[in-house]
Amino acid sequence: MRIPAHSVCTAIRDDIVSGVFERGSRLTEELLARRYGVSRVPVREALRTLESEGFVVTRRHAGACVAEPTEEEAADLLEVRMLLEPLGAARAAQRRTEAHLKVLRGLVRLGQEQARRGEGEDLRSLGGWFHEMLVQASGSPGLIALLTQLRHKIAWMYTVEQPARPVGSWAERGAIVDAVARRDAERARALAAQHAERAAAAHRLRRADRPGRPADASHADRVRTSQHSVNTTGVRH
Repeated sequence: MRIPAHSVCTAIRDDIVSGVFERGSRLTEELLARRYGVSRVPVREALRTLESEGFVVTRRHAGACVAEPTEEEAADLLEVRMLLEPLGAARAAQRRTEAHLKVLRGLVRLGQEQARRGEGEDLRSLGGWFHEMLVQASGSPGLIALLTQLRHKIAWMYTVEQPARPVGSWAERGAIVDAVARRDAERARALAAQHAERAAAAHRLRRADRPGRPADASHADRVRTSQHSVNTTGVRH
């Protein structure tokens, strides 16, 4: 069975975003291959992809390491997302399908119900699914790819505080969906921009643990013994 590089890439990226691999720590092909149960070939390809995305850097005498983004780089990414998400909402108003609307309305309805019950953790996941579906409705592969990558990187760099009024936040999302349903691109863009601006204010930079420090022995042991199953759906035998 050949494990595709994109599956390995997703697994490594998820571990970087979740903090399994600390910023500045080395990513050796041997350790990664053993962790994910693959050969070095897909690992090598995955590291090249992650380097192009900004999650990994190659250092002289150290090889591949987890990147250490600056505060300025993190702020830039948040600003770029604030510019692209309204564009995605406008495109969704022009190109959405009834299937997109059904899912978006279902997510808003569920989000509003859970917001009233105060189920914070579920709301965080629902919010992510909502914004993912909204950009999917844009029908723009390039925009979908950009915003997906931005979401991964922002989740890596920031923690997000729950809004003081989650019911109001979901009402904003509901208004965006109404505009998308009416194919009112400018209204959808304006509402998405307001929502993105409020959401950005709730982001707080994660504090890296001793940035620049290579992974110590205890960290390496933790990674080595924490096995991660690569998603092999669709893998050819």
